[in-house]
Amino acid sequence: MRGAAILSALAVLGAAAGLSACGFTPLYADPAVGSPLRRVAVVGQDDRLGYRLREQLEDALAWDRSATPLYRLETRVQQSRRPLGRRIDDTATRYELTVKADWTLTPATGGTPVSGSETVTTTYAAADQPYAAIAAQQDGEERAAAELARLIRLDVMQALAAR
Repeated sequence: MRGAAILSALAVLGAAAGLSACGFTPLYADPAVGSPLRRVAVVGQDDRLGYRLREQLEDALAWDRSATPLYRLETRVQQSRRPLGRRIDDTATRYELTVKADWTLTPATGGTPVSGSETVTTTYAAADQPYAAIAAQQDGEERAAAELARLIRLDVMQALAAR
């Protein structure tokens, strides 16, 4: 009985050591701990959508403000809005918001930058009240920025893994 318990404990320790060697990260571990993602400084354009994307990217990359950045991620955002569905008075009932983000990742020490582009489309309802319409549009922008940040993070991870 005692020998079986010792064998079980050794098996668990061996499995844990094997997982740590392969780069396994537990589900609830701190995101990107010790990773170069934490040392990417994000620079965006100076408007509401650029600010939202920068904030989302900083959260997605778990940027460590206390560490010297190893990379600089510059983003440029363009958006277009298209009315969908029409009421009898020819006003839109919904809008389709398409946001395109071009990004460039540049090493702080110099070197070849990596560039990419992502596009996201979201929709939102058109409201009759002015404040509700503005809030709906801003919510659509926030959702687009969050999805763009997720996609750009994946692109940056791929670019860093290839280096």
